[in-house]
Amino acid sequence: MTIMIERDNTIEAPSPPTFEDLLRTVEEMHTPDGFKAELIRGKIVVSPWSRLRYYVPMRALREQLGAHAPEGHVADIAPFLFRFPTAGRAYGPDLFVADLAAFEEDGRHAEGSALSLVAEFTSVSTRDADWVEKLEVYGRLVPVYLVVDMQDAEITCFSEPSPHGYRSRQTVSFGKPLDIPRPFGFALDTAAFGSGS
Repeated sequence: MTIMIERDNTIEAPSPPTFEDLLRTVEEMHTPDGFKAELIRGKIVVSPWSRLRYYVPMRALREQLGAHAPEGHVADIAPFLFRFPTAGRAYGPDLFVADLAAFEEDGRHAEGSALSLVAEFTSVSTRDADWVEKLEVYGRLVPVYLVVDMQDAEITCFSEPSPHGYRSRQTVSFGKPLDIPRPFGFALDTAAFGSGS
């Protein structure tokens, strides 16, 4: 006769990857041409870069922001990830204005604190992340966040970040001027943004 004694066995569940682990994975990924990888909601998300028709409004926005950027800051659309460690996120914005000193480091990811402005151009696949996820994270740190809604042909400017998110919001239709607050302080001409869709 065999006697079996039941006893509890503790099985160690694998711990979830840390923010640094996920960043390292993104670094080592070979995303296909035309795609970017970001850390959204604690997961690696691969999405396509913007469509060709987005280039004209992106360029118009970059040129205007570059002319009014704070001293020592640069406006660009280069594919860099900006890290937000306290939120466990890392985003590759469609367009950014950031302190040039952030790009003197050896690493592959710039600090989110270097940003003075971020602009995201919505698409059907990124719209929710741009309007909810990124709004929440940027709203605690980045002075100005622009959501260029290509589906609704509108642009929204969020400003005055706080621990609870942005305190100020203004939306205009494409073709109308939009006040971009300090540290920029100018009226953005949106005539080149088209009609959306």
